[in-house]
Amino acid sequence: MGAAPAPTGGPPALGGPGLFTVLLGAALPLVDFFIVNVALPTIGRDLHAGAAVLELVVAGYGVAYAVLLVLGGRLGDLFGRRRLFLGGMAAFGLTSLACGLAPGAWPLVAARVAQGASAAAMLPQVLATIQAATSGPRRARAMGLYGATAGLSMVAGQILGGVLVAADVAGTGWRSVFLVNVPVVVAGLVLGTRTVPETRSPRPEPVDGAGTVLLAASLLALLVPLTEGRSAGRPVWMRLSLAAFPFLAAWFWAVERRADRRGRTPLVPPSLFALTSLRRGLVLIVPFSVGFSGFMFVIAVALQRGAGLGPVPAGLALAPMAVAFFAVSLAGPRLVARWGTRVVTAGALVQAVGVGLLALTAWRAWPGLGVVDLLPGTAIAGAGQALQLPVLFRIVLSEVPAARGGVGSGVMITTQQSSLALGVATLGTLFLSLVPGLGMGDALVVTLLVQLAGVALTGLLSLRLPRVIG
Repeated sequence: MGAAPAPTGGPPALGGPGLFTVLLGAALPLVDFFIVNVALPTIGRDLHAGAAVLELVVAGYGVAYAVLLVLGGRLGDLFGRRRLFLGGMAAFGLTSLACGLAPGAWPLVAARVAQGASAAAMLPQVLATIQAATSGPRRARAMGLYGATAGLSMVAGQILGGVLVAADVAGTGWRSVFLVNVPVVVAGLVLGTRTVPETRSPRPEPVDGAGTVLLAASLLALLVPLTEGRSAGRPVWMRLSLAAFPFLAAWFWAVERRADRRGRTPLVPPSLFALTSLRRGLVLIVPFSVGFSGFMFVIAVALQRGAGLGPVPAGLALAPMAVAFFAVSLAGPRLVARWGTRVVTAGALVQAVGVGLLALTAWRAWPGLGVVDLLPGTAIAGAGQALQLPVLFRIVLSEVPAARGGVGSGVMITTQQSSLALGVATLGTLFLSLVPGLGMGDALVVTLLVQLAGVALTGLLSLRLPRVIG
């Protein structure tokens, strides 16, 4: 007889190689969100693309990704998370190839939208698989590693983008930032078919069609005007779209509450928000992610266009942040075991010191800002971020039942991804609008001080977290 499932009724086990594989799948979409930041100037020159089209290269990916994440989580619950994970990864590899081979700007935008949709199918399965196939200390360790992977991927993506563009591998130039995904995806598919267990919800529900359409409409009404409004000249239809957002969001919530009361499983069950840990954790993820992505975008622009650094120095300026994030995140589980969620408050305080130091450095050293000048501030900020992000992910999902793992992870990642897009739209727009009047150096300082206020808000809100993670 073959290896039959154990009769204990316990969850399938996610071993070390399987965990590595799903974390690889978690890293790919986040690396790809940030990897293009330092490549945009080269893409614009090569494809003769204006600022509005270049913003679509970033926004098309981010919006498609955010809009479809919750649906991706539901489909994993319904059809099997391993199946959606591998299918999404394969599609991500194909769309990355399409991006790398794009003959013009608009084909690149289309391929980026498809790439974002592929990522939305793959990423929710990572957390849902961890929730369903681990328990106890193994789950805590896996969630800590997921948070570390997410934070490190966002910083490493920007560094890797600068290195690849400058290396001009085999004359591919900017195309290598997309083509590099293809061999990684092939390796992930080979590993995934052998190491990732299949899990699904024991009581799968059909897809909530009305909820899916209304959530997509709500997110599009918010994210498209914010990400594209400045470069498009803020036309009337974008203002109308923003005005429609609260009404669409209210309509979506009413439809979901009605479905929840009738015993069906809506796309985003309002009953899920009765979990205190999920509700308060999501509130903290918003300012953290807005500040993170806004900083990454602004520093890439400021260092290349203002300080005159090339793509490699501009990317390597963030290396201390990545190293500190990785090192400190390894100690996260032990710190949480001893101090509980107060680690998040301490992390916000440490990050505030780092961001404040960066603002002071930019004010004193501009325009001669270099990698060495930024090292103390970026390292301290990275250490503070590492004390927050992995713990926040654990908090949000700590009380979510395994049967709703796909829905819970989809809601959390949608919140994070939407906030990342908002960070680029808000802090990025603030910075670019201040440059003509203040100059790039002072605009950078003001933007960093605004981010500092967001870090302080995160620290204050963290005081309301449950003391112990369930």
